[in-house]
Amino acid sequence: MSTAIEEKNKAIVLDAFDTLFNKRDYGRAETFWSPSYIQHSAHIEPGRDGLFNLVKALPDTLRYENALIFAEGDFVMLHGRFSGSGAPANLIAADILRLENGILAEHWDVLQDEVTKAQSKSGLPMFGDRFPD
Repeated sequence: MSTAIEEKNKAIVLDAFDTLFNKRDYGRAETFWSPSYIQHSAHIEPGRDGLFNLVKALPDTLRYENALIFAEGDFVMLHGRFSGSGAPANLIAADILRLENGILAEHWDVLQDEVTKAQSKSGLPMFGDRFPD
């Protein structure tokens, strides 16, 4: 059972991801990400600027969709899909974030290319209940 702080943290993270990845509102996104943000991802430059610069370099068609979200204290984990990046396949991501006083302070991720039904050995989609178009 989630506590009030965990529910609040989940709402903050979902709003932050929508603001940055879908709306591309960098000014508002700065209110969600700490200026001393720690980035553990192998493919993103350090800090908040590294993340924002990555998003700025991607096409405006980039979208984030969330399927699952879990929280324990100040840690939030998302299972989502990044599409429209111009890459050959969508990315399915498990993003783990640590918040400090309601601000995104630290991030880890695990990423995989999303596969088609023909490529899926299990016959099941990696995200949601259907395969990508």
